[in-house]
Amino acid sequence: MPANPADLTPAHPLPQRRLGRSGLTLPAVSLGLWQNFGVADAFATQREIVLHAVDRGVTHLDLANNYGPPGGAAEESFGRLLARELRPVRDELVVTTKAGYRMGPGPYGEGGSRKYLLSSLDASLRRLGVDHVDVFYSHRFDPTTPLTETIGALATAVRSGRARHAGISSYSARRTREAVQVAAEVGVELVVTQVSYSMLNRWIEVPDESGTSVLDAAQDAGLGVVAFSPLAQGMLTDRYLHGTPGGSRAARGGPLRPEFLSDENLERVRHLDALARAHGRSLASTAIAWALRDERVTSVLLGASSVRQLDENLAALTAPPLSDEELRAVDDIPPDTGINLWASRSSDL
Repeated sequence: MPANPADLTPAHPLPQRRLGRSGLTLPAVSLGLWQNFGVADAFATQREIVLHAVDRGVTHLDLANNYGPPGGAAEESFGRLLARELRPVRDELVVTTKAGYRMGPGPYGEGGSRKYLLSSLDASLRRLGVDHVDVFYSHRFDPTTPLTETIGALATAVRSGRARHAGISSYSARRTREAVQVAAEVGVELVVTQVSYSMLNRWIEVPDESGTSVLDAAQDAGLGVVAFSPLAQGMLTDRYLHGTPGGSRAARGGPLRPEFLSDENLERVRHLDALARAHGRSLASTAIAWALRDERVTSVLLGASSVRQLDENLAALTAPPLSDEELRAVDDIPPDTGINLWASRSSDL
């Protein structure tokens, strides 16, 4: 942290981008606390990563009610930091959380109901030790709940002061358009959509039956786009080029499923890695720069298991520009390579 904790002016500030038509700006790279912030991860390491990120100018920190494991653990850990080291700079940070996926047992442990979303937000605020978050998201579209109820709950969160802004996550182009329309009807403005996006998972570029992609729908509505999993759960790094190492996400049975590491996908990754090295970059830096090449993408969300990994990811912002050869190589990959974990539960609906 800086010598003066109230000073959030790093020596080399990160590029900032406007979040759609809102008044918020986000750093080009944001820190996601989805993984590596559970009870099995040392708090000292979590603390080191978060404080170093803020010191480097990463002022956007993204959470959800179920991040951990167990659910709630990431918010509790981050809440400890907000109560102590980060308290003087809280108002300079953009803290976001979400609700929609399974958090607890019973009928109100997941979904898009008003009861679940608002009770979850209250619990998140308690874990974080704050009276509001800067963005509260509907984490997924829920086909069992009227969209007027889901978006209406976001409106209540904003009107009550528990959230400064409202957003949606993993909504398809069709559902994004519907959500924006409902938001106008219930009197709340959606400012952001958070979506998975990488060189191996380009679903947000693909037009639906109306001819509109998620990126198009976001631009038309003035939504910012925050892209998560730009490294495809680690596939777009050098970690899996020569097999599955012990202790990796794939080996631990996490969200990176072994079937994602097909021979065809690994061949694509090796080709992209060779091109990246030929142009003086790591594969991870290339993947981050690629996701940010579209000006409609406000920020990419990256996790980190160490300060070193965080710094390596931030180095992408000063790496050599992408070549036409690399851009063509990505265009030659099918937009859907079968690695979108969230498709059947949200983005395909």
